[in-house]
Amino acid sequence: MADGVFEENSGGLQQLEGVVERIIYTNEDNGYTICDVSVADDEIITAVGIMPMTGEGDRLTMYGNWVHNPKYGRQFSVTQYERVMPADVESILRYLSSRTIKGIGPKTAQRIVSEFGEDTFDVIENHPEWLANIKGISMRMANEISESFKEQSEVRSAMMFFRDYFGVATTLKIYKKWGSRSVDVARQNPYRLCNEIEGIGFERADSMAASLGFNNNNFDRIMSGINYVLQRNGNVNGHTCLPREKLRDGTALLLEVEESAVEDGITELLREGRLIARTREGRQMIYLAESFNNEKYIAEKLLLIDKMCAAVDITDIDRFIQNEEIKSGITYAGLQKKAIADALRYGVLVLTGGPGTGKTTVVRALIHIFDSMGFDIALAAPTGRAAKRMSEATSMEAKTIHRLLEMSYDPSGSFTFMRNENALLDEQIIIVDEASMIDSALMCSLLRAVKPGARMIIIGDSDQLPSVGAGNVLRDILASECFATVCLTEIFRQAEASLIITNAHAVNRGSMPVLSVKDNDFFFLPRSTDREIAATISDLCCIRLPRTYGDVGKNGTQVIAPSRKGEAGTETLNVLLQARLNPPHNTKREHRFRDRVFREGDKVMQIRNNYDIIWSRVTDEKTGNGIFNGDIGIIEEINPSEKYMSIIFDDRRVLYELELLEDLEHAYAITVHKSQGSEYPIVVIPMCSAAQMLLTRNLLYTAITRAQNMVILVGREDIVREMVENDRQSMRYTGLEEILRETIEGAR
Repeated sequence: MADGVFEENSGGLQQLEGVVERIIYTNEDNGYTICDVSVADDEIITAVGIMPMTGEGDRLTMYGNWVHNPKYGRQFSVTQYERVMPADVESILRYLSSRTIKGIGPKTAQRIVSEFGEDTFDVIENHPEWLANIKGISMRMANEISESFKEQSEVRSAMMFFRDYFGVATTLKIYKKWGSRSVDVARQNPYRLCNEIEGIGFERADSMAASLGFNNNNFDRIMSGINYVLQRNGNVNGHTCLPREKLRDGTALLLEVEESAVEDGITELLREGRLIARTREGRQMIYLAESFNNEKYIAEKLLLIDKMCAAVDITDIDRFIQNEEIKSGITYAGLQKKAIADALRYGVLVLTGGPGTGKTTVVRALIHIFDSMGFDIALAAPTGRAAKRMSEATSMEAKTIHRLLEMSYDPSGSFTFMRNENALLDEQIIIVDEASMIDSALMCSLLRAVKPGARMIIIGDSDQLPSVGAGNVLRDILASECFATVCLTEIFRQAEASLIITNAHAVNRGSMPVLSVKDNDFFFLPRSTDREIAATISDLCCIRLPRTYGDVGKNGTQVIAPSRKGEAGTETLNVLLQARLNPPHNTKREHRFRDRVFREGDKVMQIRNNYDIIWSRVTDEKTGNGIFNGDIGIIEEINPSEKYMSIIFDDRRVLYELELLEDLEHAYAITVHKSQGSEYPIVVIPMCSAAQMLLTRNLLYTAITRAQNMVILVGREDIVREMVENDRQSMRYTGLEEILRETIEGAR
């Protein structure tokens, strides 16, 4: 590569200039383009990225980084770009011949350029009627050519205006929404961007508004701030609604405005229907319209499914159960029989129970019975790891809910589900596991795709932590008492031998776990200080467990901590464990990102859903998209010069641009919240000081139940006791329970 081709711009990206020689691929919906570009010394490179309406002959100034594609080699990944329209006759001809403008092919381009020369673009834009004088171009075609050219000009203008605020992909979303009015809309009310364009948050719109001269008391700002407070409370605290006074006070504090101004904003948003108010026990609860509609739909659809499903004759139910007992060689317990019978009798069954109580045994029986009846069955879970465990336990394929619903993208680039009210799932039996993790938005999407007449079996452990997203779906459904519910409580003999199982149940009912046994699968190692706890955990993970249990001890151990902070929190433990398990070495490349060093061989976790990222399967190179919150992988390769990192998540290889590292954390130690839906052979849990809101019974119970073979508590017995005795549930403002009851009352 010739010297001087690349420069660093203010954003830390490399700058590359050249002329587009060939368009290899372009997606008209989202502007994603692959093209060959001629740069210095006539070298041809491949550029990839969101570059809408780019054509051969375009002169581009591109900002981005080099990446390595396993199949196609070195490519320049474009983050931002600027386009200079061709000025000389030869370049204009080449540009028009590339079919970038609708209605113009190579022959027509030659005629136009021969007639108008360097004035071609001016004629197309301002005098389209002159084009009709050229052979083969009608007046209608001339106007269409002009409109296509103007659209490209408008896109360029939008790119120039928004480039200081957003990336190319986001700008394209804005243009698809408002077209030629995009810049005017943003200037008049930048808060419309965060209200109407997915991916633009309030802070970014607020920053843009400030740069455009908007003041703090702008009414559009106040209304957008109200929306933001509701959205953030959903994303962070799991609320689907807020008491009006809490919404008012929180918004006023955030925006630094008077509470009366926020009250006016709430009233206006209610009048417009963008917010919904519900009175509950004399208190007004405020929803975003979408959040309320999600809970309302869940209630109505579950009740419809339950009502429309045809019941099986009672005598047949007994026969089905007896036949299954004979085939499986299992005599089902009373509650297990009731669960099987209720699944056959009702359209909706909620099956709960702790570890070792036989939920999987019930599911296997239902699969066999429904299969013998000729029903198609779908098994689903909210995470990939949970779906994998479900598949292994039932010997039947289970899918993530996203995959079951065939996640895709709409023309604006936002993810959507192909399965919905207009394309219902084919299966008559839908069995969903780990339901405590399902938030209201995902449950609503799933139910939209379930056809009336189908059955739903919802399985979960309501004593575990609730979903990360907004809602408390499983608990609200149980509390409503609107559906058949079976809670399995008996611990079976094979599980009774496990201290993991018996201690988990002890914790769940508020009793201290047995900590004195030294020859089972649950151990307690007392330590007095957080520093001693961290040192012991480090020795366990790096020396004692690998020496005793080999590969399982080395690669199957997961540290799960109540807190991120403190000397025995995940942040400190990750530093300690990385230093010992994956120390620096001259054969290992590494990359510093903010206060963290990522190194080849590191264990890492994705901490946000990324629906766009592409992965390829290691075994067969099949591709797909989406890496999700909680997925754990190993850094395979870091290429600092080409600005990418290769990570293996189970059997999926992902190429990360280094700018995406804000979505990754080290995963030698993870929080209990991040462990939901996963299981690990060995779980090590620090019993250390932390905020009281984290030292709760259901958090300890959730951590213990993540272990398959062994649990090791390290730390203070008084912390164990405090967690067992603290039955404080994280408060969630939701309305599904009340809506279910009101809906069923209204139907009577």
